[in-house]
Amino acid sequence: MPMLDPSQLVIREMQEDEEQMVLELLKDGFKDTENRLILYVLTRPLALLLLAVVSSGLRFLLNSFVAALLGPVLLTILALKLLLRRSPDLGCLGAYYRSGQRGIWVAVYDGDDVCGCVALQPCPQGVTHTAELRRLAVSRWYRRSGVGRRLLAFLEAQARAQGYERVVLYPPVVTKAAISLFESSGYHPTGGHSWLGYTILQEFSKEL
Repeated sequence: MPMLDPSQLVIREMQEDEEQMVLELLKDGFKDTENRLILYVLTRPLALLLLAVVSSGLRFLLNSFVAALLGPVLLTILALKLLLRRSPDLGCLGAYYRSGQRGIWVAVYDGDDVCGCVALQPCPQGVTHTAELRRLAVSRWYRRSGVGRRLLAFLEAQARAQGYERVVLYPPVVTKAAISLFESSGYHPTGGHSWLGYTILQEFSKEL
């Protein structure tokens, strides 16, 4: 964990020529989270039972025991990866967050080192006065140095200035460090999304 000079850390809007850099930063963190989440899903008892049942059925159709055993696992991993990567913003960060009431900001250290990012977007219609925190990420070298907390506080200030009264976010259950940050910053669990009865994404919210 590096020692940072707080006066050298600036948070500002992402510039057009920084989009690829921010995308790589997001993909780096996303890949780690994705792998841990897939492992979490595949090791749930009910998931293991379903995979065993499918493998047993395939053994009657396939001559290969290995194919019957690994096939369902590989197909499940592929399906989960495709599901997790279905996000409209990753292909065009700048254009996506410059439209509507969205926004994306970067943390820059010592003038030119982009070390983190955070984004905001309105919640779907029907959920009034609520903004969703998106794409909070910090590069590996700067983690646990306070950058994430600064980005979170900045986003809350932006949401408040835009008239929002509440912020929600949906961290994967395996992101323990991020969840700890949100809880220590006043966010409370308010629900989540489940798969086969197991929580995959937790919902946290905070009144501004």
